[in-house]
Amino acid sequence: MRLALLLAFLPLPALAGVAEAVDDQILPATERFAASAGALAGAAAADCTAPALRPAYQDTFDAWMGMSHLTFGPLERDGRALTIEFWPDPRGRVARTVRGLASEADPVVGDAAGFAQVSIAGRGLMALEQLLYDEELSGYGAGDYPCRYATAIARDLAAMAEAVQAEWQDHSRLMLSAGEPGNPRYLAESEASQALYTALLGGLEFDADQRLGRPLGSFDKPRPRLAEARRSDRPLRNISLSLAALRDLAVALSDAPIPATQAAFEAAQATAGALDDPRLAGVADPAGRLKVEILQQQIRAISDAIEAEIGGALGLTAGFNSQDGD
Repeated sequence: MRLALLLAFLPLPALAGVAEAVDDQILPATERFAASAGALAGAAAADCTAPALRPAYQDTFDAWMGMSHLTFGPLERDGRALTIEFWPDPRGRVARTVRGLASEADPVVGDAAGFAQVSIAGRGLMALEQLLYDEELSGYGAGDYPCRYATAIARDLAAMAEAVQAEWQDHSRLMLSAGEPGNPRYLAESEASQALYTALLGGLEFDADQRLGRPLGSFDKPRPRLAEARRSDRPLRNISLSLAALRDLAVALSDAPIPATQAAFEAAQATAGALDDPRLAGVADPAGRLKVEILQQQIRAISDAIEAEIGGALGLTAGFNSQDGD
């Protein structure tokens, strides 16, 4: 995104909150994701049918929302972030890939190394959602191919989550030693705070433009079926969990009070909490659409508050806006 490119060339002072963000937010989030994905793999090994796997799937997706905004470092490597969650998916590649593998009963699901080479549209949380929640696919039995496929996805997710957790231990040391001799990634002390600040604004941008913007579509053509993980009733839940994680990151990053930012987060979280629309299906109705549009505006207002209160400490101006586009 344009903001990331601009930040890379700005001589910004460091924030004292990098250590707090790493120790209090990022490392615990990677640990939760690794633990939940491991539990998902264990559940699949015991019983890979859809009803049995759904609770562990939901827990794993919850944990993913606590770190999905950290799209640099270990999640950037080998396209892991997109492999873990292939979304947005405007062309329906996930559904086609999953159905293709299932119809062919591709034996690759029995080989962990081979499965790691499967198209990312056929792996990760969104592919598993197809198997667990799609009406035509989720009725499989314990001895059926989709059961083995679900097990393969769960095992693959656990391996990626474990690798990300381990690599974040190393990456965190790079962030905490930014600007020191021998640090190949963060050549200046300010670059670590730049990366976290960009992730913070990028996460809010994704919530507003993708998680809400895609199902909103246009007034004449709303697109509720494009909402993230709608089959598993997660669209609104993902936004709420994302906002909670981003709020914690903002608080950790700032070494000064940020009352406007905290108030903006609270307003958006209150609006999300009051929506009785887990799939955001109400975007197709004028009254329901208005509520979602208000939430979208409130999330964008959080970015404005962050730019003023946290970005100001980094030397940013309002012109360097994460909403400028890719």
